[in-house]
Amino acid sequence: MPHRSELYEDAPSACWPIVYSPDYNITFMGLEKLHPFDAGKWGKVINFLKEEKLIADDLIVQAREATDEDLLVVHTRRYLNKLKWSFVVATITEIPPVAFLPNFVVQRKVLKPLRTQTGGTIMAGKLAVDRGWAINVGGGFHHCSSDKGGGFCAYADITLAIKFLFERVQGVSKATIIDLDAHQGNGHERDFMDDHRVYIMDAYNRYIYPGDGFAKRAIKRKVELEWGTEDTEYLQKVHTHVEGALNELKPDIIVYNAGTDILDGDPLGGLAISPQGIVKRDEVVFKAARRRRIPILMVTSGGYQKRTARIIADSILNLHNLGLIDKELATSGAENPKCCVFHLLEE
Repeated sequence: MPHRSELYEDAPSACWPIVYSPDYNITFMGLEKLHPFDAGKWGKVINFLKEEKLIADDLIVQAREATDEDLLVVHTRRYLNKLKWSFVVATITEIPPVAFLPNFVVQRKVLKPLRTQTGGTIMAGKLAVDRGWAINVGGGFHHCSSDKGGGFCAYADITLAIKFLFERVQGVSKATIIDLDAHQGNGHERDFMDDHRVYIMDAYNRYIYPGDGFAKRAIKRKVELEWGTEDTEYLQKVHTHVEGALNELKPDIIVYNAGTDILDGDPLGGLAISPQGIVKRDEVVFKAARRRRIPILMVTSGGYQKRTARIIADSILNLHNLGLIDKELATSGAENPKCCVFHLLEE
């Protein structure tokens, strides 16, 4: 019997299925500036969406922090105990000075934001099935597996969201992960290595971190990209392989890892996609999901430039303008998403 989790309490029907909390943002004595990741980007995305009058504070779903009991659905107790050592967290987040901080400070200032984003992804999984779509403005920690973190990823939120759905939501027994962050998603790949319920498509720069050859064995549809790949080739490959993946297996849920570190000039991604290319990419994925009436959960994952927050917001606005996401449609489908929402969204 699954444990009782606050993460699966019903969200107010008046809310957009967009999940966020101010607790997502990492700020502590400037330490967050020692990693290229913009540790305040999630709040900036929300502020842009508010400026455009798409959302208001009382119309988004407030993320809750994942508890130890929630995390143990996937993580080993041994791994969670290791996070009580500051030097372990420093290694995972790639911020060396964190090693010298008392662990209670690390828990509150670094790990609590990541646990709250993880809770947000789990909540968004249920919302996606209830409403047809959901976006966690954070999350996408695709380098973390059940017993190992890395690459700024301390909790395996994608694995957790899928495992929660499999355990708790009737009718959800197959999932597809579409991972379009610039890096290989080796965390969820290791977690679902021998799980035939989960189909993984991963498109990434073949030359950069993590280069996890073992984890690659779990990828059903592998798209290895060259340095400096540009829009035309990239979008053609995304379209071809997203369509191919969903034709090969029709899942009950899509988890879309929408990293923006594919952006031209990203210090870690090594690809050369324009802001318009990123917006188009997200559109391609949502259209493919909508056409097939498959619920989709989007997480924002990597993106290491200050301008990525604006691009994420622009992409969400574009999805709304095209009718691919909509609060009214989402709410009207809350009781029976698989029939109500999707017939309204057919092309």
